[in-house]
Amino acid sequence: MGKVTGFMEYERIDADYRPVGERIRDYSDLTLPTNKETIVRQSARCMDCGVAFCHAGIVVDGSSIGCPLGNPIPEINDLVYRGDVEEAYERMSRTHPFPEFTSRVCPALCEGSCTLGEHEPAVTVKNIERYVIDAMLENGGIRPRTSRIRAGRTGGKVAVVGSGPSGLACADMLNRLGNRVTVFERADRPGGLLTYGIPNMKLDKSLVENRVRIMSEENVTFVLGSEVGLDVPVIRLMNDFDAIVLCCGATNERRLDVPGSGLKGVHTAMEFLTSATKRLLGSDARDGEGIDARGKNVVVVGGGDTGTDCVGTAIRQGAQSVAQLEILPPLPEFRAEGNPWPLWPRVFRTDYAQREAHELFGADPRRFSTTVLKIDGDGDRVSSVTAVGVEWEDRGGKRVPRPLPGTEFQIEADLVLTAMGFTGPERTLIDQLQLEVDARGNVLAKYDEYKSSLLTVFAAGDMRRGPSLVVWALMEGRNAAVACDKYLNGGKDRY
Repeated sequence: MGKVTGFMEYERIDADYRPVGERIRDYSDLTLPTNKETIVRQSARCMDCGVAFCHAGIVVDGSSIGCPLGNPIPEINDLVYRGDVEEAYERMSRTHPFPEFTSRVCPALCEGSCTLGEHEPAVTVKNIERYVIDAMLENGGIRPRTSRIRAGRTGGKVAVVGSGPSGLACADMLNRLGNRVTVFERADRPGGLLTYGIPNMKLDKSLVENRVRIMSEENVTFVLGSEVGLDVPVIRLMNDFDAIVLCCGATNERRLDVPGSGLKGVHTAMEFLTSATKRLLGSDARDGEGIDARGKNVVVVGGGDTGTDCVGTAIRQGAQSVAQLEILPPLPEFRAEGNPWPLWPRVFRTDYAQREAHELFGADPRRFSTTVLKIDGDGDRVSSVTAVGVEWEDRGGKRVPRPLPGTEFQIEADLVLTAMGFTGPERTLIDQLQLEVDARGNVLAKYDEYKSSLLTVFAAGDMRRGPSLVVWALMEGRNAAVACDKYLNGGKDRY
């Protein structure tokens, strides 16, 4: 490494957020740019550890170790320390199709497995990655490169269904390998979760639009507003393409099944977040239309990133109050005995939206170990939520919540948003293609092969592995493209 004693000389410095009072007034980027001097010192903290778990990209007992994409993080950090940002980007782009996305929305699995992080604060890998990609974007270094595309278009003709992170990564790699790629997207804009599932303050939509523009100029075709299986017959894709890769995500949201859940003012998280982004982008929704939290008492049911984004979006829309109910107990402040390094640290965190709510309303909006009993209404509209505390107990080897008598309470609510996770992919395409599924309803396709039970149909991302992170979806899309290309070329690996 460029400075072998850097990890002993420099402390970790995280990216700064914009002041709460400023950022809640708009949907602009949450964070402030980090200056070059700080980034160089932070990259110097990478300690030449020998066995770099930060890019292991494996799962042990359900916990991630390192970056799924296998980014050569120590090499990138060394190049940044030496001031060679362009070469750092070149090295990064060999394994990573879209660092502008993960440097903003990834929880940084790499940092959770950083060797330095076993005893000291980990290297700021995510912020270094963001510095590299932002510097390249600012200098016009990210542009269409026909040199990346295998000459002669010697591959096949492939349809990619879905333009979320796995679909974009799959299309990009298939195109680079010389295939002719058409991406089908049912929404009015490409990007899937990146566009309509993640708020603009976390991922500016201009970044998604820019990457799609580059891919289009590299001859990837995007067909928007066309749902395969409804607007576009499946048989047409089977006849017109040599292979199909399904990257449709796990878009079935878990519903709240309690009395009153059908009242007006009860919406899923994706309905709310999509409505907010459509209004911001001026597509299909204008001020006064869609789901609006302005002046309302908002209750978010569920934690995780999606619940956090609902809290942050409600605050920006001008909610009168925001409460967040989480059925799980709070995580410990430090790693538990069964969660050692280099596994991803399952510890208590306070995200951007909870900090905003605390400053705005005077308290953390989260209430842990709590579940909803019923939703009350005034006529056909929601007026309050009745909740109860729970404790977790073992029943037949499973951990289940048990309501605690005497802990019921009521929260005034004009808008209830359910952010309770996703149960799997929608069934339309799966049923039409008669694909085999696993016990959770995901398309059955072996890892490494990504091939479904139908010869020319592949699957990747959340549709194959279940609901997960953007970085895992990118890895799946990239690897599924390589597997598809290998199939189209008679088993020859051209990656």
